[in-house]
Amino acid sequence: MTIEPTPPEALTPPSATDILQSTDFDELDTILDDLRTRFDETPQWEFCEGFMAAVVCCRRVIPATEYFNVLLDLEDDSETPLFVDDAQFQRFFALWMRRFNEVAAALDARIESLDDERAYQPEVMDLRSAIAALSDEQRAEMDDAPIPSFGQIWAIGFMYAVESWPDEWAAPRDKEAAKVLDAALECIVALTEDDTEPATVPAFEDDSVPSMSEQRLDDFADAMWAVYDLRELWRQIGPRVETVHVGEKPGRNDPCPCGSGKKYKKCCGA
Repeated sequence: MTIEPTPPEALTPPSATDILQSTDFDELDTILDDLRTRFDETPQWEFCEGFMAAVVCCRRVIPATEYFNVLLDLEDDSETPLFVDDAQFQRFFALWMRRFNEVAAALDARIESLDDERAYQPEVMDLRSAIAALSDEQRAEMDDAPIPSFGQIWAIGFMYAVESWPDEWAAPRDKEAAKVLDAALECIVALTEDDTEPATVPAFEDDSVPSMSEQRLDDFADAMWAVYDLRELWRQIGPRVETVHVGEKPGRNDPCPCGSGKKYKKCCGA
């Protein structure tokens, strides 16, 4: 399969036709469901969405060839290909890059409210509300697995990316910048925890079943602003500068390390 990542300078604000619609997300879910038949650890889209947001915010521009291997465990020497064929992968990749472009544009927008139509709105599921709307018989057929809280899987996906590239998320030397980084990551980590408070707020529709607490709503908003802070922080600081270790310099009368047989002062040290 061929991965052709879009360079950062080629990312432009998405047009109306490029913005993913519900049918596009359904198609992504269908592809991921199919991948899961061959690799049962394939994540749900909400996890992918959080992972993507972290990649967009990362201090270093990470190539798609690198982050897809981390997210989907794409290994050339695997006995069973994850994607059924190259066409399936190219379709997944095309939808992924449209969403990637959309997320990057949203995080670069200057907004004052999360209600702004340009703001980043992650694709997250309200599973607790959906399950509450089921009949007693349907709920009885479900297993006793814990139900993720609102935004929890997104936050876990985000932190998975952070933990996968620890050097890129290491605290900067500037103390104020380090405080911004710590505070932002703490907001996202808080969202990885269960919402144990009474559910009093519906996630989306005002007339739907309450599925989260007031505190969870506040935590989710804080996490969204944290993503904006992280995007801006790394944009201002820039990529890490690798430390160059210089070996001991030879003396002027020592043999030149290039192997010419001459003295250093008459060769490379001239």
